[in-house]
Amino acid sequence: MPDTIQLTEKAMISTESSKDVEKDFTEIKNEGNALFSSGDYRGAVKLYTEGLKLCSVKSIDEATLFKNRAAAYLKLEKYENAIIDCTSALEITPADVKALFRRCQAYEKQEQYSDAFKDARAVNHLDPNNSAVQPILTRLNVKLQELAKEQATTTNKVKTMFEYLLGEETSAETRLQAANNIVVLAKEKAGSELIMKESGITKLLAAKKLEKNEEISTAVIRTFGELCRNNCKRTLEILQIIGVPFLIENLNSDSENYVNAVEYFIQLILNTLAGMDVKEGKKADKQLMKDNELVIDTIMKTLCKSVSSRVMSATGRDAILELIMKNVEFEALSWGHKLVKSDGLYCLLEVSSELPEMKHESGMNITGRTLTHVAVTLERIYYCMDSDKSREEYRNKVMEFINDKLRAPDIESKVRATTTITVLLQGPLEVGNFCLAQKGIVEMMLVMASCDDELQQRVSAEAIIAAASKKDKCTAIVSMGTDILKKLYQSKNDNIKVRALVGLCKVGSVGGFDASIKMFSEGSALKLAHACRKFLINPKKDKDLRKWAVEGLSYLTLDADVKEELIEDHQAIQALIELAKTGDLSVVYGCVTTLVNLTNSYDSEEMIPELVELAKFAKQHVPETHIKDAKEFVDKRVKTLCDLGITTALVALSKSESKNSKELISRVFNAICEQQDLRGSVVQQGGAKALVNLALDGTDKGKLTAAQALSRIAITINPEVAFPGQRCAEVVRPIMALLHPDCKGLQNFEALMALTNLAQVSKSVRQRILKDSGITKIEEYMYQDHEMLRRAGVQCVSNLVLCEDIIHLYEAENDRVKFMLLVSDDEDLETSKAASGAIAMLTSVSKKVCKKVLEVKDWLEILCKLTASADKDICHRGVAIVHNLIHSNRACAEKIIETNLLEILMALTRPEVDDVPQKVKDLVQDALKKAEEWKLIKTNDEEPQEDSD
Repeated sequence: MPDTIQLTEKAMISTESSKDVEKDFTEIKNEGNALFSSGDYRGAVKLYTEGLKLCSVKSIDEATLFKNRAAAYLKLEKYENAIIDCTSALEITPADVKALFRRCQAYEKQEQYSDAFKDARAVNHLDPNNSAVQPILTRLNVKLQELAKEQATTTNKVKTMFEYLLGEETSAETRLQAANNIVVLAKEKAGSELIMKESGITKLLAAKKLEKNEEISTAVIRTFGELCRNNCKRTLEILQIIGVPFLIENLNSDSENYVNAVEYFIQLILNTLAGMDVKEGKKADKQLMKDNELVIDTIMKTLCKSVSSRVMSATGRDAILELIMKNVEFEALSWGHKLVKSDGLYCLLEVSSELPEMKHESGMNITGRTLTHVAVTLERIYYCMDSDKSREEYRNKVMEFINDKLRAPDIESKVRATTTITVLLQGPLEVGNFCLAQKGIVEMMLVMASCDDELQQRVSAEAIIAAASKKDKCTAIVSMGTDILKKLYQSKNDNIKVRALVGLCKVGSVGGFDASIKMFSEGSALKLAHACRKFLINPKKDKDLRKWAVEGLSYLTLDADVKEELIEDHQAIQALIELAKTGDLSVVYGCVTTLVNLTNSYDSEEMIPELVELAKFAKQHVPETHIKDAKEFVDKRVKTLCDLGITTALVALSKSESKNSKELISRVFNAICEQQDLRGSVVQQGGAKALVNLALDGTDKGKLTAAQALSRIAITINPEVAFPGQRCAEVVRPIMALLHPDCKGLQNFEALMALTNLAQVSKSVRQRILKDSGITKIEEYMYQDHEMLRRAGVQCVSNLVLCEDIIHLYEAENDRVKFMLLVSDDEDLETSKAASGAIAMLTSVSKKVCKKVLEVKDWLEILCKLTASADKDICHRGVAIVHNLIHSNRACAEKIIETNLLEILMALTRPEVDDVPQKVKDLVQDALKKAEEWKLIKTNDEEPQEDSD
């Protein structure tokens, strides 16, 4: 008996628990549905997922939530997820029409037309009266027929192209054309599938061996890349055939074009295996990375081992360094920690110690860009060290490498150690300074500088220049090394002389833009600038000397007197621009820093007068701004640079892989775009395209600065002209990033203005703006106290309201319509125009919105003000709203006619009223006619006649 009672109690508890779960499930489902209706699809997905945890496996409730979550995924354009959820629902309820329909939609978006057609046909069979599926069936049927014809044609093309490519009697020209045609076929879905089916990889490898032709080889590599793009299964299959060593073998070439193609191919492989795309802002997929970790790590280890290979070509080595630096960060493949734990860091340090002047049989082939690439790569790896322990491990491994070099008895090893320290000072500065702080390092550099060996002099001079980065280090070098630098400056060797000159420039500019700090006597900066100018404008001097001359100017131009003298020297500026146009990464820092200084686009804190007085009272040092750094001087310098073609130089320099350099380039672009009349020239010279890339990749501040420049361009110039084609959609995401509380008010305002203009371009651009809760970010500014921000937010929403998703948002259970109607009564005329225009457009397409307008407490007062406004535009919008309400249904029309709005409408149609535009009168007449049709008013067609006598 007790057992029975116990079982009964358990059963009761189980039943009660079941009821609680059922209640929780229903509540979660309803909340999810409400979020879906309001447009918060991400929130809906989250709630549906929570609900699924409460459902019994294979229950009807579970199938319902799978269907609902699939609908949310469709809205979020996550079609693969939608397919998975619909399939899960169909496993429980195989004849579910909604699940089949939604999976059909997802398949169609994924271009899986055959599967979409099967689902559409099943929907039609189960629900013959479903009108929504009929046009889809028709569309898919046509598409499948087209694909069948295309596939038949493509099959012939693929076979023919391979016959030409491998034919013994085919001419070299025809073979090349066939190879290029295969690249085009590989970009198409049907073509890529047929190439794989026809053993295309093996045939392409055979073609590459058959004719040692660089152009054909490049086409083969490009085909491999297109076949790998966004197809993980195919990528793994291709790697299985070609092998990872194939990638390195093909990087080992002196042809820059060919190496670029191979580098791009490798990056495509990594992107596909990790599910990332930097240009599209798509971060790596953690699960996909984990699934393919072994292959990805194999590629990484092979690249690291090859970077310090003595037989690798200089061009190939640079490509390997670029691949490592692109994939080392958290947002990419997060190779940082792995490189430090393995021998990867050691291999990179080996490259950093190389010098072309010490070339011997076992030396590495390097270019003028190699050490710059290594510096950037080492910097990015250090940024990945996210704890004190990992940073300490990095520094210790670096010091272990340097100490190994210093312990060697030969001078060459000490020179190599000094070269590595110089590279570190140009990259992870904290690590470079850590090395400098070790006992005897600075003294060793100064001894090398004072010896008679020119190589030691040059290397130590470069190290001293790099070491003088901070004021404390610079002060020590001034006290110990200024005389040595001056002595080196007397050298007859220009390579030594120019480096000593840059060292003196850097030491002399330690005060920065603070006019009160001078390390050298008055006028010394101008004398040093004249010396740099001689190296810069002399056509007989090689690029390396001009590069160092520009670097010297990059320090000296912190002095406003030097800025003004340099900007007037058009010959020197032209030489600077020509040097920048080469795009050589080794000249990026000097050129860009000089331009940042000339345009005053560096970071500077706002000087608050009260705090300045307080600092003076406390006898604290207060930086002084030079009179020639006033706005009128800066604007003039920017205008001069723009007239001399600085934009083309910035475009060339923007190809740098250094994120810090990209930030500086963005700053200069933004300084130019600050002046409205210069924005057109930025677009004409290719600056808009460069800014899009800068806004997508760089430091956080650099990306925002580039986005602000893009916003300024979009405000002034027609977006379709400034950003042709797909670029209009590409600029949306970076500009949206400016709608953040941490950004300045001016950045918020300019972003909203830019988005307002972009919203007028096309439906696809509007949809891109709405993606990722874009409307929510924009609407936040409608509630701002600042008049300009509020106006910009309302204007932006006004240009988005005809988007279908926005209409659904305003129809949902929320206060959006109420708030927009209240804003239309704003004191600011422009805000009122935008808000009333939005309501007018919404009421023209939605009866639900019409009903919601009349539910607002003050609707009558607001509509009376709008229709009776003296401003013709506001009056027009008010009349349009009333017109739409009357046309929506009889109930709405009756509410309008019962009020004094009817009198206002009648007054607007009177003949004696001349200042009412005809379009307003026409709207009123149409509204009154509709009211008459509703039998709410009567009109007298004939005037009553007077009685005759």
